[in-house]
Amino acid sequence: MPRVQREANVTWEGNVARGSGEISAATGAFELPYSLATRIEKRDGKTSPEELLAAAHAACFAMSLAGELSGAGSPPDHLEVHATVTLDQVEDGSHRIVASELLARARVEDMDQATLAKLAEAANDGCTFSKLIEASAAVTVNATLEGDSNGD
Repeated sequence: MPRVQREANVTWEGNVARGSGEISAATGAFELPYSLATRIEKRDGKTSPEELLAAAHAACFAMSLAGELSGAGSPPDHLEVHATVTLDQVEDGSHRIVASELLARARVEDMDQATLAKLAEAANDGCTFSKLIEASAAVTVNATLEGDSNGD
């Protein structure tokens, strides 16, 4: 794969406490408002950098898992990935991303839970956002089959 570069643009107006800004993709795919309040208080219809990171991590992992499943001869009928990124205060008083938890549900024919768990681990190893986050935080992956023995 060749080197890939993607771009986004951000504007900001005002001070950090009461100001706000907009995040936009260079492709024009989205324009999203954000503010400090959306990071630490109410969302109020706006996004945050952490929410965008969660979306990017979930999307990266979903593609990686689809690749692992397909490579194992069982392409997914359907995947759902929910990511929760945690921003927290650390020992020195600053704030950092400390964790990203991925919850994946897969509808796959002819697959058992143990095989899915193994492939999910490989997918996490192959997900570039997992590697980026793991450089300074914990990544947890929980993958379950739809229609498993729990009746889900």
